[in-house]
Amino acid sequence: MVRLQGLTKRFPGGGGVLEVDLEVPQGEVLVLLGASGSGKSTLLNLVAGLLLPEAGRVFLGGRDVTRLPPERREVAYVFQDLGLWPHLTALEHLLLVMPRPHRAEAMALLERVGLGGLEGRRPGELSGGQRQRVALARALARRPKVLLLDEPYSALDPVLREGLRLEVRALLKREGVTALHVTHDPEEAMLLGDRVGVMAGGRLLEVGPPRRLYEAPASLAAFLAFGRANLLPEGETLLAFRYEEAVPGGSLPARVLERREVRGEVLSRVLLPQGEAWVRLDAPPGAELRLALPRARRFHRDGHLLPDPGLKEGV
Repeated sequence: MVRLQGLTKRFPGGGGVLEVDLEVPQGEVLVLLGASGSGKSTLLNLVAGLLLPEAGRVFLGGRDVTRLPPERREVAYVFQDLGLWPHLTALEHLLLVMPRPHRAEAMALLERVGLGGLEGRRPGELSGGQRQRVALARALARRPKVLLLDEPYSALDPVLREGLRLEVRALLKREGVTALHVTHDPEEAMLLGDRVGVMAGGRLLEVGPPRRLYEAPASLAAFLAFGRANLLPEGETLLAFRYEEAVPGGSLPARVLERREVRGEVLSRVLLPQGEAWVRLDAPPGAELRLALPRARRFHRDGHLLPDPGLKEGV
């Protein structure tokens, strides 16, 4: 279990993490989602002990570790660049970090991460996905209370990344590992997280199940963090809806400007009275139609969610 109380870290010139409170139960995979500079990696480094906070406390497994060095926190970290040692084999990576080196246990762990038969290979002899598995196995071999993953799939090609991250989630759930995973990719957050924490400007804005945050965010920053976002100005407010939330048959006039097929999904760029938007709709360019926005929401320009905008019949 991870518990953060009022955790604060500031850097000269601004930035950092400000007054974060968070609890992550045993065995949960929590994904921290946000753009570069939002504070995600800083938060991980505070949990790991690579940075010390100006205020607040870090508890791991019920123990206050706020002032303990990284090696005494029982935390394992998978960095973006993996940090593998080029002269060591996959098996040697595990044996070197195990609290009690045991060859049979290390071989079994390599088998569980899909590296059976490759224990004698060095990083230069492995593919990108295989190196990723070595880094994960090495982290698990330490038997950590908490596993931290900082954008671990960013260097992989999209096809490999999609399959590997699902494999890793399944492995973490089988092993019962508590994990904090950092990403800027909303699809990755939706796939991997039991819960997602949206970060912006050094603050943890919202935490909740991925689907709830996607469909019912309480702030504009959380709405934008998941992508697939249309944001149209209406006076002092902003009309916000996702591609799939525009449906035919309402009172809102629309003209199709462009049609695109993306990964088996048909999207159209349409002109609405408020401006252009992308919607999940199969219609030829030039088509005139009417749409409804039954699930649209309005935000004030300062980012807070306004009450039910009453868009059941359009706008």
